[in-house]
Amino acid sequence: MSWVARLRGCGVARRAKRSAAQPRNLATSQPLLALLLLIALIAVPTASACPVCYGNPDSLMTKGTDNAMLFMLGIVGFVQLGFIGLFVTFWRRARALRRRRESFQVLDGGVN
Repeated sequence: MSWVARLRGCGVARRAKRSAAQPRNLATSQPLLALLLLIALIAVPTASACPVCYGNPDSLMTKGTDNAMLFMLGIVGFVQLGFIGLFVTFWRRARALRRRRESFQVLDGGVN
């Protein structure tokens, strides 16, 4: 017995066809949406900033966090500048190659 025949025999194919043809009932999904909204509202205080972010701006931990963020932003900027330099180098090499190609002359004749 093939897997298609087994699916037909257990009614999975009929249920899938029936559920695809029938529109979803929004009344059953509204309690679920309300529950998700309630969970999101309850989770807001938990997802708030840590004490370092809203703490004393003069503390060593806050200054260290600021320095770490600036360092990471500097690394990202350095990598982006590297990409810009790479593309400028490609552009200059292509321009030099184009000039060199235009200076070549094609000779008539050649080896037979």
